Amino acid sequence: MIEKLIVGGSHSGKRARVEQLGFSAQDIADGGACNLDKAFERPVLYGLHMLVRRLMREGTDPSQFVRQGLRGNKVRIVVCDEIGCGVIPIDRFERDWREQVGRILCEIAKETPSVERLFCGVPTEIKAR
Repeated sequence: MIEKLIVGGSHSGKRARVEQLGFSAQDIADGGACNLDKAFERPVLYGLHMLVRRLMREGTDPSQFVRQGLRGNKVRIVVCDEIGCGVIPIDRFERDWREQVGRILCEIAKETPSVERLFCGVPTEIKAR
């Protein structure tokens, strides 16, 4: 079961926060680079936004893939860049990608007992059970 969702802007200290929580580089699956079949085999899924992008590029339903992948696997922490803020992209794929990531994050946050947002390296708990 996922214990924590960590979100924040690019380079906002999310990886350092994961390390503060006691995880090492060997505990992290990089959603932007790992084999898709290995994305959910480590305690930390880092870069959910990039995993979603890869899945969309290959025509796989990211919502279904992530939902199935998170069920009963080893992932305890999910880390994702906030990509929905700022200027709305002209490119249709970029808009769809942002929407998919946002919807998946909402689904994860609903089921996860703890959600943190990092800003300038400072974690703020925005949901706690």
